[in-house]
Amino acid sequence: MNSLIGTYECKVDAKGRLMLPSVLKKQLAGVLQDGFVLKRAVFQPCLELYPMAEWQALMQKVNKLNRFKKKNNDFIRRFTAGVKPIEVDASGRLLIPKDLVVFAGISKNIVVSSAVNILEIWDKDKYEAAIDDAALDFADLAEEVMGQDEADGIS
Repeated sequence: MNSLIGTYECKVDAKGRLMLPSVLKKQLAGVLQDGFVLKRAVFQPCLELYPMAEWQALMQKVNKLNRFKKKNNDFIRRFTAGVKPIEVDASGRLLIPKDLVVFAGISKNIVVSSAVNILEIWDKDKYEAAIDDAALDFADLAEEVMGQDEADGIS
């Protein structure tokens, strides 16, 4: 799958249903029928929506961890806590389970943002706060992460 592109403001109805923006549906057209996995993000108060193939690839890596090491078992348990299989209905909506709505503090207004091969689902106010908080440090972060010379491994 190619990288996903875009950040979109959306609304969630009273039942927790999100209508995927048509631009995202077009980008996801090849994987819509396979379903998705929705989970809590590790570092932020948001949700991560994985196309099933992306989730399976990630689980292959996780499955290589030695489960006879306590920290690996603890990681697996926490990483997969609250994981839910998700399908997009015929109308292009997906249902966000109540426990995940609570985790992410999702209200009516949300932001769906691409993060390379997955989508992040944020409460709009939390998303804007996270972007504002990161703005001051972004130049330093960009230099540290992406400013390496080719000899350092990123080209």
